[in-house]
Amino acid sequence: MSNPKHDKGEHYLTTPKAEPFLERLIFNNRAIILIVFFFLTLFLGYNAIKIQPDASFERMIPLEHPYIVNMLDHRDDLENLGNFVRIAVEVKEGDIFTKEYMETLKQITDEVFYLNGVDRSGLKSLWTSNVRWVEVTEQGFQGGTVIPDGYDGSRDSLEALRQNVLRSNEVGRLISDNFRSTIVYAPLYENNPETGEPLDYGTFSRQLEEKIRDKYGASNPNIEIHIVGFAKKVGDLIEGIGSIAYFAGITILLTTLLLYGYSRCISGTLVPVFSSIVAVFWQLGILKLLGYGLDPYSVLVPFLVFAIGISHGVQVVNAMAIEASKGFDPITAARLAFRALYIPGMLALISDAFGFLTLLFIQIDVIKDLAVAAGLGVAIVIITNLVLHPLIMSYIGITKGGIRHVQSHGEKQDRKWRVMSYFAHPGVAPVSLLIAVIGLGAGLYFKQGLKVGDLDQGAPELRADSRYNKDNAYIIDNYSTSADVLVVMVKTPEEQCTQYNVLRAMDSLQWELQNTPGVQSSASLADVSKIVTKALNEGNWKWYEISRNQTIINASIREAPAGLINTNCDLTPVLVFLEDHKAETLQTVVDRVEKFAENNSNEEHTFLLAAGNAGVEAATNEVISSAKNMMLAFVYGVVSFLCLLTFRSIRAVICIVTPLGLTSILCEAIMATSGIGIKVATLPVIALGVGIGVDYGIYIYTKLEKFILEGKALQEAYYETLRSTGKAVIFTGVTLGLGVVTWIFSPIKFQADMGFLLFFMFLWNMVGAIWLLPALARFLLRPDHMLAKARSKE
Repeated sequence: MSNPKHDKGEHYLTTPKAEPFLERLIFNNRAIILIVFFFLTLFLGYNAIKIQPDASFERMIPLEHPYIVNMLDHRDDLENLGNFVRIAVEVKEGDIFTKEYMETLKQITDEVFYLNGVDRSGLKSLWTSNVRWVEVTEQGFQGGTVIPDGYDGSRDSLEALRQNVLRSNEVGRLISDNFRSTIVYAPLYENNPETGEPLDYGTFSRQLEEKIRDKYGASNPNIEIHIVGFAKKVGDLIEGIGSIAYFAGITILLTTLLLYGYSRCISGTLVPVFSSIVAVFWQLGILKLLGYGLDPYSVLVPFLVFAIGISHGVQVVNAMAIEASKGFDPITAARLAFRALYIPGMLALISDAFGFLTLLFIQIDVIKDLAVAAGLGVAIVIITNLVLHPLIMSYIGITKGGIRHVQSHGEKQDRKWRVMSYFAHPGVAPVSLLIAVIGLGAGLYFKQGLKVGDLDQGAPELRADSRYNKDNAYIIDNYSTSADVLVVMVKTPEEQCTQYNVLRAMDSLQWELQNTPGVQSSASLADVSKIVTKALNEGNWKWYEISRNQTIINASIREAPAGLINTNCDLTPVLVFLEDHKAETLQTVVDRVEKFAENNSNEEHTFLLAAGNAGVEAATNEVISSAKNMMLAFVYGVVSFLCLLTFRSIRAVICIVTPLGLTSILCEAIMATSGIGIKVATLPVIALGVGIGVDYGIYIYTKLEKFILEGKALQEAYYETLRSTGKAVIFTGVTLGLGVVTWIFSPIKFQADMGFLLFFMFLWNMVGAIWLLPALARFLLRPDHMLAKARSKE
């Protein structure tokens, strides 16, 4: 005897109007499509496992920003470009003036000299010839290398070394203030000058650990090694990527368990997990074929692709289970699920993709790479979720246990859905809106404290107790010259950089900066001229000034240190040593320099910002600050346009987008109160949260509209919406939230921050769709008008 429900479904499926072209194309060619999927997965999976971690100094900075353009235009004339490592060799007992310490320092200097990627001409240590001392005597200037000629480690030669150190200008720079450590300074090439290959930061960092820290620090109980610099920070981030595999395993396991608890169906659990993993392999494989690697920031994107796949996979499982519980066979249930979900599913995923692609507006290559990786991943999820997943399920179907669970659980949940349907009740909706307005006000108030840039010393991407940040803290505490250097470039006509007016202007800038909060000290050619002029006049402080006599100036800068004057004498830098690289410090100093440059640049000299690691940070902060609002406006604009295009109703757009806006504001408020700044690592979270969060609203509104057009009152329509898709939406929000909340235990601080923020956005966007959307619908939607409009089109 035939099943009437089944017969009805078969008749419905054969109706041309009801059977979309895509459905016929996909389900009429199931076997062929699955074979294609199989071979594509093998090919792309093979490429996926070959993808490598990738990082580049230039890809992490805004190359089009004027500061960076100025820096790269004059990179050959500058030493402090920001890409260097500083290796502090500390002696635990005694001081540096021992034969054993100096021999160890010599060996470390030699080791660093031969590391691939080191600019050997710029290497500095007490053992290199470019570290010298100078003094004025009755006979004139005397000087030499800090390591005395004929040094043999004897008491006399060590005493001569001590005197040379004291006469040098390196105490507080290469030599600690307490004479317990010295620094080996190594500038780095971004690309190998011989082969052109980019510097492998992961390998370079491992070499520093193996050849320097382990070899000389771990093996010598009296020596401690401290290493800081961009390359070491990135190397530690790449090392931390290894832990991401651990969190990936936890996420997959947790998701699988929760999915089984939700569906009580083996196939309904394993197929969406399998489809989501396939999407990740496809994404990584295509990225590899396109020439991309995984930098420390985009390495988290596969997590999001998996999460998005599960998010939409749950909807497929839920829809199939409902149809299967009505008596339909697997192929019919799969087709009906596809038919119900392919429009809202594609809309949600396209909205996700455009949300991610808005990151392309930010002129920093690592963020652009993240946008490409995320956009590509979502495009792939459209295929795996809406094609692969239903096709596999059309063969396997929902198990009997899953069907029984839907039937029994549906009856048990009716009371809960009935209570929750009161969010659309005329008496409850105003209260919900009042709570939302209060939340909006609180969010706007607290987000005023949100800063752009780093808010802590050291590397905020790493934990405060990480080895790198401990090393950084040691150098800050023991050296008077900061590692945070802002370089102001003074551009002049050729052979004019030592003119009196130029040096006087530089000296005036330094005076301004030394009276600026956040500035530790400064150095320039003007300082050299004043020091030497004083020395030439018996050390009398009355002569500590820039002479108006050009001949005296020329004599005073004859022995100027390398890096303070270029070969053509048309560029000379002012080095500004900052107390830290916090956003507020950088903004204060940059504003002061820009104001000075505007008032004092002329045809004789032009002040240009900025080089040095602090200059790079300042440029990055400016790019992020200017791009943030534009990015948000675009992502909301695109989401709103797509919703308008689909639902043809501005009221529908307001219902879907308003909860997202509230979530964004609350997220920024949480960032401000939690001490998380907007920077390269956290900015993408805002776009990602909006892109993924819109899915909930789209699924809820699609069902709500469907039941309204069937003639149901708003609250009753919302009750039916909750019964059909509410459980899937709530489950998705909770599962995604729990999946990313495990990131807070990561050794990589920015991954922990992203996990915390995404956890909030996933959950709160789900709450907004379940709680606030029906309240808005109560005031905005007019069911009778919607029904009349729909009937007029028939």
